[in-house]
Amino acid sequence: MSIIDKIAAAVTPQPDDEKRAQATAEARSAATPGDWLSLVLDHHDLIREGFAVGRVARSAADRKEAMKALAIILNGHSLAEELVLYPALGQADHKAHAAQAYLEQTVAKNQMAELENIPPSQAAWLDKWEHIEGAVLTHMYQEESGWFLDLKKNAPDEARLTSRYAEEYERYVA
Repeated sequence: MSIIDKIAAAVTPQPDDEKRAQATAEARSAATPGDWLSLVLDHHDLIREGFAVGRVARSAADRKEAMKALAIILNGHSLAEELVLYPALGQADHKAHAAQAYLEQTVAKNQMAELENIPPSQAAWLDKWEHIEGAVLTHMYQEESGWFLDLKKNAPDEARLTSRYAEEYERYVA
């Protein structure tokens, strides 16, 4: 992990597993099966699983495969959020949250690109993986504990958000 990564991790406190689980449960209770929020939460589960696979992978080949699989889910999910949900956040008077969300996802994409340059057999690869995981989990916590709950309450057209979010995710992942 670079010195900048270490500083960022030190000044950005991460919620513990219990707080994350509580936020996810509360967001699940606000979601309706099949709506945009339930799709987001399902994708968050896939992202958590993807990070877990990479964290326990020991061979360079397994780490590389985990990285590729996670990148597909992360990119599809982030693009769907960036094209559909973050504009909706901005339109619902949460422009600062939308701007922060865009920035965090751009940083995560850059970090994943940096990870590609680290040989998966090196300890530095796992350090970078865990750093990215912490940042992404914190981002998801922000969405689940507040941003998307606010959007759920104020979204003008739930059906449109759901269909557009699903369309953009599938465009990339399928």
